[in-house]
Amino acid sequence: MKQRIVSGACLVLFVAAIVVFNHSFPLALNIVVALVSAAGVFELVKAMDLTRKWFLCGPALLAAAVIPFCNEETEFLAYCLFTLLVFSAMIVYHKETTFKEVGVLYSMVVLIPSALQCLVSLRDLSPDHGMFYVLIAVLAAWVADAGAYFAGTLFGKHKLCPEISPKKTVEGAIGGVVVNVAVMLLCGLLFSEFYYQGTAHADYGVLFLIGLFGAVLSILGDLSFSIIKRSCHIKDFGQVIPGHGGILDRFDSVIFTAPFVYLLVGFLPLAGA
Repeated sequence: MKQRIVSGACLVLFVAAIVVFNHSFPLALNIVVALVSAAGVFELVKAMDLTRKWFLCGPALLAAAVIPFCNEETEFLAYCLFTLLVFSAMIVYHKETTFKEVGVLYSMVVLIPSALQCLVSLRDLSPDHGMFYVLIAVLAAWVADAGAYFAGTLFGKHKLCPEISPKKTVEGAIGGVVVNVAVMLLCGLLFSEFYYQGTAHADYGVLFLIGLFGAVLSILGDLSFSIIKRSCHIKDFGQVIPGHGGILDRFDSVIFTAPFVYLLVGFLPLAGA
C-alpha cells in the first residue's frame, strides 16, 4: 500500500507541474498526453504479442502519438490514414495476422488517444481556467479510484462484479462516489477562495455532477478494461508504475471521465468571473 501511495502522489505532483507551467510551456500537456497514449497502445501491443508485427504496431503507435497534437480536421485525416494503413496491412499480411488482432488494436487506437485528447480540448475551452478543467478531469478519475480502493479495503464485504474484477466491492464503489464528490467540492473551494481570492468562482453544482458521474464512469472504465484483458487473455498491461500496474491500469478511468467532463463543461461552464 505504501508503494501505491507514493506512486499516486508522484503522479498527482506530475499533473500539478503541467498545470503550473502551462502558460510558459503549453505544449507540455500535448506532449504528455501523446506519450501516455503511445505508451498505453504499446502496452496493449506488447500484451497481445504484436511487437514483431511492425505493419500493425508501427501505424498504431504513430497514430497514438500524433492525435493529441491534432485539431478536429487533422484528427479525422489522421484516422483515415491510420485506417487505410492498418487494413491494407491486414490484406497484404493476411497469413500472419487475424481480424481479431486488427479489430482490438484498431478500436483501442481510436478510443485511447481520442479520449485522452479531450484533456487538450478541455484546456482550450478557456484561456483563463482551462488547466483547472484538466486538473478536475484527471482528479475525478484518480480520486474515485483511490476512494474506492481504501473504502473497499476497510469496509468491503459485498462483491460488485466478482466475475470481472473480484476485488471490487459495493462498499468501495459507494466510498469512491462519496470521496470524489467531497474532493471535487473542495477543489472548487480552493479554486474560488484561495487561488482567485473570490475574483473567480467555481460552479459547485457542476463539480457535484463531475464528482458523482465521474466516479461511476471511473468504475465503468476500470471494468471495461478488465473485460478487454480477459477477452484477450492478458493478465496485466504492465508494471511501469509501482503499486498501480501499467499506464493503462492508471489511465483507464481517465479515458472514460475526460470526454464526459469535456462535454459537460462545454454546456455548463465550470468556472467564471
